[in-house]
Amino acid sequence: MKNQAKAFKWIVKILKKHTVPFQVTGGLAAKIYGSQRELNDIDIAIPEKSFADILSDVKGYLVFGPERFVDENWDLSLMTLRYQDQEIDICGGDTIKIRNSKTKKLIDHPTDFPKFEIKEIYGVSVPVVKKEKLIDYKKILGRSADMEDVKAISKIRLIRGDK
Repeated sequence: MKNQAKAFKWIVKILKKHTVPFQVTGGLAAKIYGSQRELNDIDIAIPEKSFADILSDVKGYLVFGPERFVDENWDLSLMTLRYQDQEIDICGGDTIKIRNSKTKKLIDHPTDFPKFEIKEIYGVSVPVVKKEKLIDYKKILGRSADMEDVKAISKIRLIRGDK
């Protein structure tokens, strides 16, 4: 059985131990901003140079990488971990490229590490990608799960009167 909270706290503790800048992104960030979609994995962006800093602490849980990962949606540096049946994707945020679902072209979409929102996740205060940036990249990707997240986040924003 997945233990999302335990896995999240585990990886955040490692990142903080090594003073690695990071941002929670993807589906978990979407949940924080109001999406109700089931969480598949935990997505975290770090500077690419920081993979080396955490590798010794996570190598026993390594499923993939760290290396370049390219598929129909992404071109990025990636390290995938499995901790207590929970998948954790750690991407290098410096050189992320995402495929625009309309033009089919890859576009640069790096993580802006100094710009984030502090949110509490599983009782831990952490930096989360800014809502506008999350909505932006989910709209560009345009997958059904992304559009579901955008719709949910936008609805919550309207109800709360958020910007």
